[in-house]
Formats: sequence, structure tokens, C-alpha cells
Amino acid sequence: MLNGERWELIEGELLGKMPKKRPHVQVLAILTGWLMAIFGGRVNMGAPIDVAPEDNPTSEPSPDLIVLRRDYGDPWKTTPQTQDVLLAIEVSDTTFDFDSTVKAGLYARAGLHEYWVVDLNGRRLIVHRDPADGRYQSIAAYGEGEVVSPLAAPEAVFQVGRVFGEWETH
Repeated sequence: MLNGERWELIEGELLGKMPKKRPHVQVLAILTGWLMAIFGGRVNMGAPIDVAPEDNPTSEPSPDLIVLRRDYGDPWKTTPQTQDVLLAIEVSDTTFDFDSTVKAGLYARAGLHEYWVVDLNGRRLIVHRDPADGRYQSIAAYGEGEVVSPLAAPEAVFQVGRVFGEWETH
């Protein structure tokens, strides 16, 4: 934080994180509760992660949520590497295009196995998996009536419609 604002370093630019609107906050609360029930204390909100060595000097993204492979040893000394991250999630309204292109590219090049983007305006969940050659080989969209499970917990089923309330999307 700088002067009370949240920032993120992406491709050499220091970008201000937009203030979260009520739907964004509500979706984060729902997802955090669900993930905590599955992964416990390995869920982090807004924590920066390292990316591929070629991107690392100019990028340190901070996904809305991450699930770590194990309890993180000393968070005061190091930033989690992508091999420490089982799942990264962004909740997107005005940032959907950026999250699904620029950030997805950063995470794929770093070898992050699973990346979810909650598209608030489209009322869907976009799941990115199988990174290879700097791109996700599998990208699937799940609608409100569908379910999805994280690779790290295939027995944990998430009803996508849970995150979409009766709010205005504009």
C-alpha cells in the first residue's frame, strides 16, 4: 500500500488497484469461505506472487485470492513462487479483459497450474488450466447453473451460481 492505496506491478507499470464494489467484496467473501473450508489457512487474500524469471523483474501480480500448496513458512521474508500456488483467482468487473489476457499470460508463463477469473458482468467463471508454451491450453467457461472443482481438491464441488447475487452489473 502506498498512501492508503493498493498497487500492483505488471509489466513494468505500477498499476493502482481499483476500489472494490459491493458485488466484488461479496464474491470474495463467498469464495474465501468456501476455500477456507477446503484448504484452511492456506488461503491468502491479495498476496503478491512471483512469476516466471523473465517476467519477475517487471511484474509482481496480486491475485484477489490464492491457495498455497502448504502453510507458507515465513511470509515476512519471501514472496510465494508459482510452484507454491495451487490456485489463483481474480474477481473481475472492469478488469476482465486485462485479467483474462495480460495476467493469464503472466501466470501461464510462470507455470501456474490453475487460474480462475470470476466475470461479474458475464456472470460466469473462466477456468484456465494446463499451461504450456506461455499459454493456457485449457480455458473453459462455466455458467451459473454449472459446477467446477479445483484441481487440488477434485472432490470439492463449487456451484458457480453461488457467487452471483441480484445486483446491477453496470
